[in-house]
Amino acid sequence: MTHPTDIPREGHRPALLDLFCCSGGAAVGYHRAGFDVTGVDIVARPRYPFPFQQGDALTVLADLITSGEIAAYSAIHASPPCQGKCALTVGTNRSQGWGGTHEDLVAPTRELLDASGLPYVIEQPNGRAAIRKDLTLCGEMFGLGVLRHRNFELGCWTTAQPQHLRHRGYVRGHRHGVRRDGPYVAAYGSGGGKATVPEMQTAMGIHWTDVREELTEAIPPAYTEWIGRAFLARTRSGAVAA
Repeated sequence: MTHPTDIPREGHRPALLDLFCCSGGAAVGYHRAGFDVTGVDIVARPRYPFPFQQGDALTVLADLITSGEIAAYSAIHASPPCQGKCALTVGTNRSQGWGGTHEDLVAPTRELLDASGLPYVIEQPNGRAAIRKDLTLCGEMFGLGVLRHRNFELGCWTTAQPQHLRHRGYVRGHRHGVRRDGPYVAAYGSGGGKATVPEMQTAMGIHWTDVREELTEAIPPAYTEWIGRAFLARTRSGAVAA
């Protein structure tokens, strides 16, 4: 596995706080865009490629706001869990007694992000918690081997929605009893023609972890590299307070 430290730390790089960071798919994109990133997750993430703090993301954020240490950061990214509202999760797992039992952390996350006074990004998959869909990104926009639609709410800043390109075909695998081939792999779950770990790594551009759970939860770095570059361009233009 390769380590994604392909951009050296030189000169002044703005700091970004990566909440609910998982293995660092979002973090690597922001790092490539020009940020120094620090991650926070309640689960130990030994493969996270940047400085990491294990702990409850909302508690950590609240403490940073109270202490004033949040001023060290220029922006915040948050990917709070909300599987209870995910149509895929509920539908797939209902037979196992799952679905609808997960805690929705989006609202309390947004409340603290607003209290921080910093520009922020909240990420959610399609079909999960209600967020403003200021951006919707798709793997086809970046030539990836996954579709993996993700919605992003932007707080205290804006940028234009890029063109959502027409998909080139189906996601490979079984769905509703029908087997299809296509240019994209299914980077979630297992069985039914779902992608192998090496296929997911290649399709999303994530090679520093080979843990299936981390890969199935990850944001392709191309998404947040695009967002990070858009944010920094807006900052340089004076549209976002530095």
